Amino acid sequence: MTEKLEKLISDSKATRWTVLFLVSFTMLAAYYFVDAIAPLELLLEQSYKWTPDNYGFFSGSEYMLNICGFLILSGIILDKMGIRFTGLLSCCIMLLGGSIKVYALSEYYKNGGFAFDFFNSFWPSLPATAKLAAVGYAIFGVGVEMCGITVSRTVVKWFKGRELALAMGMQLSTARLGASCAFFFSALIAGYKENVNMVDGITTVTYSGHVINPIILGLALMTIGFLTFLIYTFQDRKLDKQTGRTSDADPSEAFRLSDLKKIITNPGFWAISFMCVLFYSGVFPFLKYAVPMMQSKLGVSPEMGGMISGLLPVGTIILTPIFGSFLDRKGKGASIMILGSLILMLAHLIFALVPLNLVLAICSILLLGIAFSLIPSSMWPSLAKIIPEKYLGSAYALVFFIQNIGLWFIPWFIGMVLNWANPGVSEKIAAGDPNAVYNYTVPMLVFAALGLAAVVLGFWLKSVDKKQGYGLELPNIKK
Repeated sequence: MTEKLEKLISDSKATRWTVLFLVSFTMLAAYYFVDAIAPLELLLEQSYKWTPDNYGFFSGSEYMLNICGFLILSGIILDKMGIRFTGLLSCCIMLLGGSIKVYALSEYYKNGGFAFDFFNSFWPSLPATAKLAAVGYAIFGVGVEMCGITVSRTVVKWFKGRELALAMGMQLSTARLGASCAFFFSALIAGYKENVNMVDGITTVTYSGHVINPIILGLALMTIGFLTFLIYTFQDRKLDKQTGRTSDADPSEAFRLSDLKKIITNPGFWAISFMCVLFYSGVFPFLKYAVPMMQSKLGVSPEMGGMISGLLPVGTIILTPIFGSFLDRKGKGASIMILGSLILMLAHLIFALVPLNLVLAICSILLLGIAFSLIPSSMWPSLAKIIPEKYLGSAYALVFFIQNIGLWFIPWFIGMVLNWANPGVSEKIAAGDPNAVYNYTVPMLVFAALGLAAVVLGFWLKSVDKKQGYGLELPNIKK
């Protein structure tokens, strides 16, 4: 007779940690692709004739379709179709968007290939390569957000009641490792070099390298990530058979319009949402400009600039679990968010106003890493205290939606500010003028202002917490 109390495969520590590795690698590949060309802005400007605002528009395009409703649609698909279908669909969407981006930056397209004339026929201030690359990046952005929520649901499915917090932290750390690899190695993979030339007594600087190389590597990694998720689906199917489930879908977590009123009338929700926008807009868009900023202020190579910038996500890999554990045991969620916002503002003020050297630049990046560990570790558990569990899924969907609006707009805005604060510099760089260097003071002050606004919102959140009794300053673990 078959044993009724059959041991589930999720009870096996080796199996569930193998599952975590498989899905985490998918996210590592996606995060590498996100920042694969972030260290190569100057090469893009000279080789593809992009201006800072062109680059900013492209960088923000990752979130463009998500703020048009695709993020919420992704959650609905996950609720209705389950983990296996949604995970594989998200990988396919990422591969599609990534392939378009590779084509957009290829020499064939750049020299008038298929669809070049169409994309070159409108919006003359934005090069055809940037337009098509933005289309690909926007499609990729739908896939990466869909994959992110799917992987989170996967971790909960396999680790609930076990090492869930640790597994969540490890998955996030693995993904951020992908971003670090992009900053550490993209310039090297691209063969990025600064060449000083002298012709007829005139000195010019040209940048050589192949922007497309790190993107192709990212596409290859995402293909492997698709395969690791495909392997995972066989284990997922086995677990569902053991538990008698036919689907991962949980209708109780689906996004419902009727939940909106209960969420948007909660003042704590808006405080968290706007803090989320301001904080993440002070980190992710900054990373898009960090390497050329290091080159400008320190005169370092793109490889060194990438290594310095890559320290930010590396630091969070170590610190996030530590701060999360402190929050679980000691609390102080609102205070931690205020502290993280102050550190964010301080780091950007150093970049803006203090004469930089290598040591100070590294210290400032590490400060940003501390802020990037403090705020997320306190923000997301705090939302669970503010919003009743019944509406929590809808609340997270709305917060991510609002966050994506900021992450779409801020990179573009920073590019416009950089162009405005440095009139004529983009044209000089494209022409190879060795003295043409961007001044990043104003853009860094904008980032510092985002931190200041987050500090103000943090104190408002603390005030609301006292009135409403959310318990944000109390430990997560109840004795």
